[in-house]
Parts: sequence; C-alpha cells; structure tokens
Amino acid sequence: MPTGGNRPPLRRFTERQYQRQVMAAMILYVGFMLLAWPWVKTTGNLPLKLLLALAPAALMLYVIALLARRILHSDELEQRTHLVALGVATALVGAASLVGGFLAAAKLVQLDGIVLIWVFPLQLVAYGITRWLLGRRYGHDMACAESSFSFRQRLALMLALVAAVALATWLRHDDFDIGMLAGMGSALVLVLAWQGYRYWRRRHASRGASDGEPAR
Repeated sequence: MPTGGNRPPLRRFTERQYQRQVMAAMILYVGFMLLAWPWVKTTGNLPLKLLLALAPAALMLYVIALLARRILHSDELEQRTHLVALGVATALVGAASLVGGFLAAAKLVQLDGIVLIWVFPLQLVAYGITRWLLGRRYGHDMACAESSFSFRQRLALMLALVAAVALATWLRHDDFDIGMLAGMGSALVLVLAWQGYRYWRRRHASRGASDGEPAR
C-alpha cells in the first residue's frame, strides 16, 4: 500500500479538457430546457416533476465541479487569478442580491422566485470578466490559454444555441423561453463587444509599433 509520500501525482486537467466538457454541459443544458423543461408545467407525476425540476441544477453543479477541478490542477498564478475572480464575482452578485432583496421587501420592485435561476449565470459572467482583467494585469489572456476552440468555433456554437432558443420562443411564445433568449442574447452581445475591443487594441498596438511608438 503506497504511503502518503509515494502517492502518484494528479493527472493534469487541461484547459482543452475543461472547455470541451463545459461546452458539452452547455449544449445539454439548453437542449434540456427546450425539450424537457416544458413538461414540468404539465406533468402531474410528482417524482417526474421533481426530477425535471432538479436536472438543470445537476448540470450546473457539474460545471461547478469542473471549475473546481480546473482550479485544483492550475499553477499558483492561475489559482490566484481563479480565486480572486471568484471572490469578486461572489461579492458583486451577493451585493446585487442584497439590494434586490431590500427593494423587493419594500415593494419597490416585483421579483418572482424564478429570478434565482439567474444568480449563477450572473456570477459566471462576473467571474469571467474579472479573470480576463487579471489576465491583462499579468501580461497575457489566461482565459484563452491552451484553448482547443477558436473564437469563431465558440461564436458559432453560441449562435446555434441562441438560434435554437429563438426558434422555440417563436413557436411556443413561452415567458421562460423569452427570458432565456434575453439572457443568452445579452451574453452574446457582451462576447462580441469584448472580442471587438480586443481586436481594436491589437490593431492599435500594431499600428503604434509600425509608426515607431512603443506598444502599450
């Protein structure tokens, strides 16, 4: 039996593996919400209703487990950026939830319980933006390191998923589909704006270098 000092090293969990599995989970999540979730409102079978209600949460818990595994297999610098980004995202979303709770308690805004579904996606967005900013601070874009998918491939996947949700919204006119379309559409706009900004920065830096100016 191996002792504690002779344990084999953990098999490295790369960014490529992480991205593949997160994308697969995202496709399953959207597919489930479009095809199976509508049964929640119509089925009278309590065990089936419970299963359908908790299945999307299971997929999101899987994504959280993937993120935890990715952090565990990162080097010290990456772990620091991951944890700082998670801390900032938690603080921002927690503060927004607190403000929203007080406004709802004072009857100034009307919030349904379904708003809780958006807490985790908002935290992921805040985490991604914070980690990208930290990557710029340390001199490189760590969010794109070792990526096995080009930006065009990721964009094509996002467009396909948004198109699928838009088609379901047009066919069913369901409020939940409309909310999901609005959320995914907003995320797509943010991604395009971020990529446009990065492209502008690269062009500006290369133009400055060609003119003899130091690149910032």
